[in-house]
Amino acid sequence: MTETRPKVLRIASVAVAAAAILAAGVVLVRPLYADGLRVAPVKDPVVRKECGACHLIYPAGLLPARSWTAMMAGLGDHFGDNAALDDATAARISAYLTANAADAGRWPSRVLRRLPDEVTPARITDLPWWKRKHERKDRVAPATLARKGAKFKGDCKACHEDAERGLFDDD
Repeated sequence: MTETRPKVLRIASVAVAAAAILAAGVVLVRPLYADGLRVAPVKDPVVRKECGACHLIYPAGLLPARSWTAMMAGLGDHFGDNAALDDATAARISAYLTANAADAGRWPSRVLRRLPDEVTPARITDLPWWKRKHERKDRVAPATLARKGAKFKGDCKACHEDAERGLFDDD
């Protein structure tokens, strides 16, 4: 009986040490993303090349699939520009965006909170989640945008330098 007690104590000590290491890791990593949003960055080279030629490479997880589908169907007038692509390239980009959209996972992303199913936002800035996060505290007031060097409300990189990597920290 005395031999099993030290073995149990060793196992308990290892478990406590492992829990302490895990807790330390959470404490060190959590502040990096505690108040922000993390979504998968765009990994497809064709999407990166074609979309990134004109603007920030917005992660697909920032809009629902229906928004990406509508956007890809209207590339001839893409926010005032002609962004038309050949059929094969457009199909590849559309497939990637819809497969990685905010509603493509097992559970919808928090960016879709309070977005009615019948609404198809054309812009990330049209999402109720985006408005709640940005329209308070004058984060998108004209003076704030000018100070940050943002050209428009959806110019994420002006405030979130890691936006193309899918990291949107509140600081």
